[in-house]
Order: sequence, then C-alpha cells, then structure tokens
Amino acid sequence: METGFTKWIIVITVVMCCLLELIDTSIVNVALTQMMGNLSATQQEVSWVVASYGIANVIVIPMTGFLAEQFGRRNYYLFSVILFTIASMLCGQSTNIWELVAFRFIQGVGGGALMATSQAILIDTFPPKQLPLGQALFGMGVIIGPTIGPTLGGFIVDNYDWPWIFYVNVPVGILAAIFTILFIRDPERIKNAIPRPLREIDWAGIFLLILGVGSLQLVLEQGETEDWFESLYINFFTLMAVVGMVGFIWRELTAKQPIVDLRVLTRSRNLAIGAFLSFILGFGLFASVFVFPIFCQRILGFTAEQTGYLLLPGALLSGFMMPVVGKMIQGGIPQKFILPVGFTIFFIFSYWMSTQISPTAGESDFFWPLILRGFGLALLFLPITTMSLSGISGKDAGQAAGLTGMIRQLGGSFGVALVGTYLERSIAQNRVGIATNVSLYDPETQQRLQGLTASFMSKGASFLDAQQQAFAALSGMIMKQTSIVTYAQTFLMIGTFFLLCLPLILLVQRPKPGEKVDLNAAH
Repeated sequence: METGFTKWIIVITVVMCCLLELIDTSIVNVALTQMMGNLSATQQEVSWVVASYGIANVIVIPMTGFLAEQFGRRNYYLFSVILFTIASMLCGQSTNIWELVAFRFIQGVGGGALMATSQAILIDTFPPKQLPLGQALFGMGVIIGPTIGPTLGGFIVDNYDWPWIFYVNVPVGILAAIFTILFIRDPERIKNAIPRPLREIDWAGIFLLILGVGSLQLVLEQGETEDWFESLYINFFTLMAVVGMVGFIWRELTAKQPIVDLRVLTRSRNLAIGAFLSFILGFGLFASVFVFPIFCQRILGFTAEQTGYLLLPGALLSGFMMPVVGKMIQGGIPQKFILPVGFTIFFIFSYWMSTQISPTAGESDFFWPLILRGFGLALLFLPITTMSLSGISGKDAGQAAGLTGMIRQLGGSFGVALVGTYLERSIAQNRVGIATNVSLYDPETQQRLQGLTASFMSKGASFLDAQQQAFAALSGMIMKQTSIVTYAQTFLMIGTFFLLCLPLILLVQRPKPGEKVDLNAAH
C-alpha cells in the first residue's frame, strides 16, 4: 500500500492513462471525414481506423493478467505506455490510410493493457477499507473517457488538424512513463512469481482468442459497412468467430494452465451475472454516445464541438458521483439495492430522450436527460464491478477483472453495431410508412406543395424550377420526419435493454458475513 504524495501521484498517473485509452476509442470518429480527404481514402477504408483499434483492444484486455505475471506488472505497464505513446506519434505522421490503420492497431495493443492494468495498480495502491474509492476513481475514467472523446476531437478538428488528435497523447504519455518509472512498484506476489517456461504457455488458447474474439470484433466493426451477411467477407469472418470462440471456450475450460481461466465464471454466480450486466453497461454507454452525436449533427445541424459540449456535463457528473457511490458501498449499502435504481434511471433517460427528439429541439431540451444519464451510469459501473468480484480471491480476481473488461468492450461493439444497423434499416422502413400518407391527390399535400412552389417563385425561380424545388423540399421533410421517428425508437430500444435486465439482479447473492473481495490479489 502507498500513502501520502506517492499514492496520489500513482492515482493521477493511472487514471490519466485510463482516460487516454478510452478517449482514443471515440475521439477519431469526428475526424474521419478529414482523414478521408487528406489521405485519399474511401469511407470503407477509413472505417478501419476505428476497427483496428477496437480489435487490438479486445484481444489484449483478457490477457493482461497473464502478461503482467509473466513480465512483471510494472515492466508491462511501462512498455504499454511507451508503445501507446510512440504509436500515437506515428498515427499523426501517417501518409496513407493503411499506415494509419497499422499504427492504430499497435496503439490498441498498448491501450488495451492501460485500462486493465490501471485498475490493478489502483487496487494495490489503496488499503482494503478504501478499495471502493480506488474502484470509483477507475470508474471515472471508464465513464468519462468515451463521452469526452467527441468533445475533445471536435474541438481539435474544428481548430487544428486531424493529426493533433494523436499528438495530444504524446506529452501525457511521456509524463505517465516518467511517473511509472519513479513511483509504480510491483507487489510482492508479482515480484516472487516465476514466469512460465515458453513450452508451458497456452499458445493454443492465445491463437483461438485472437481468432475468435478478433474475428467477432471485426464483424461487429465492419458488418454495417459491408452490408452484413450479404458479404462473403463478413460470412467468412463470422464462421472464424464461431470456430475460434467455441475452440477458445473448450480449450480454456480443459487446459491445466489456461491463458484466460473461464472456470472462474462457474465458481461465482455473481461474476457470471456481473459479466452479463457489464455487457449491458457497455452496450448502453457506447450506443448512447454513438447515436446522440449522429442525431445532433445530421438532423439538427450541430457541429462536433457543440455536440461534445452537450455530453460533457453528464460525464462530469458521473465522475463526481463515483466516489459518492464508493462511499455508499463502503458504508454497507448492498449493490443489489443500488443496481435496480441505476437501471431504472437509465431507462427513464432513454424514454425521456425519445420524447425530446423533434425538428425544433435545442441544447436546453437535452441538458437534463443527459444529466440523468450521467447519474444513472454512476449507479451502475461501480456496483457491477464490486459485485462481480465479491468472494473472489487470488489469481481468480485477475481473471475476473480481465473477463469483465473484455465483455464490457464487446458490449459496446455490439451496441454500436446493432444501433447502426437498426438506424439504417428502420429509416428505410419508416420512410415507406410515412410516404404512404403523402399523396398528390391529398388536399393537404397539394396545399403544402403550392405553398412551397409560391415561396420558391417569390425568390426568383421559374414555375417549373420552383415546382421541382417544392417536390425536393417535401421529400426532405419526409426524410427528416422519418429520421426523427427512428431516432426516438432507437433510444427507446436502448432503454428497454436496461429494463429487461432488472429481474437478473434478483439472482445476485449477498456476501456472507465477513466475506470480502480480495482485490489485492487481482492481476
């Protein structure tokens, strides 16, 4: 355990690194258009800038416990910080799209370790009575990072150039590397650990993990771009995902020294439930951050920076609430009582958003729903994390932390993929439904067209041109109304996922008297 100045320098270092990693999952989304122009890339090619980072992340996260034990946690963390920093610089220096994709993959390899290992370092930094506070500080990064990514990215893209979304990582990474060298130390269990000989490492498990989880992430990232199962390419990687995941599960359940011990899920009902709830949390966190900016920018005409500032207050509230929730858990309030409140609040946020969406909506219409979202997420992350690890000790705690981290990332990927597909398909279906109510024989339609035609003629257009412009304007109105209906339905769908999870919380077991989470053994 650390105390005083050293303790808080370590906290600043690891939370900073956690924020860097998670901000980079969403910061590039607002710069893709600029990248397409500067690197002469198509929309399909530039989508790999996002996909490559996510694929590397989700492969590395479940292996961090093993890698930390094999090479020493401090050494592995320092290597990851340096790798992330160098890759960030190289991303900004890229001269073509595939260079950028390759460096983003390397950046994702370093970044995946930062999140999981940062949690382990925080756990060892705080004494047992203050562990909820340590988890709360980690949760601040997890919740705030993906939310402020678009804000920061929008500001940089609007005022500078896209390489700067990567260059801003460099000074922070250098500072984090210096602090890691000076202040972070391995706990005794890591120092005394004997690295596995190369022949005893679960190479088959590593290969199947890369094949299964990597292929699944690729399908989720690229499915919408490739029109899902209409593409031979997506079908092939779906098959690889199924083969890899089935093989990985079988291997990890039967191997003597698995790279990821899945048997820990069978030994703890709370962990199994917590893993599923982590998936739903990732789904809601990333899906809502994905769909709201699209609505604001496409329908309301907001800039990326404006949209980011709208999301910021709720994210900051989540960060401020984390220590409060930690104190609640530390004071004896069971997670089983906090979680239903969090899930219900997130459903209310989603329903509220579905009622606020309109063609005339402004920033003030979204402020309080997004504040409510931040409050709800604060009541979900920490209770799910601490509940998942209750009663788990030794190496199992490290495996559990890695598994829940990976599942949360996959939940986010599923959320973005499902919401993206739902938007595209539902807009087309809703347009058909609305368009059937618009007929040239309908008096109201005729009146609207006549009014539009007269308006365009008053601006100098000829009758024929004005009539064509009137038809185009009416078509645009139909499309806008269709989109508004679809976005409202999407928010309601996200909220419904959360509401359906409430019965699962009844299965959560309360800790036995005196039972504690041995978080100090994690990783």
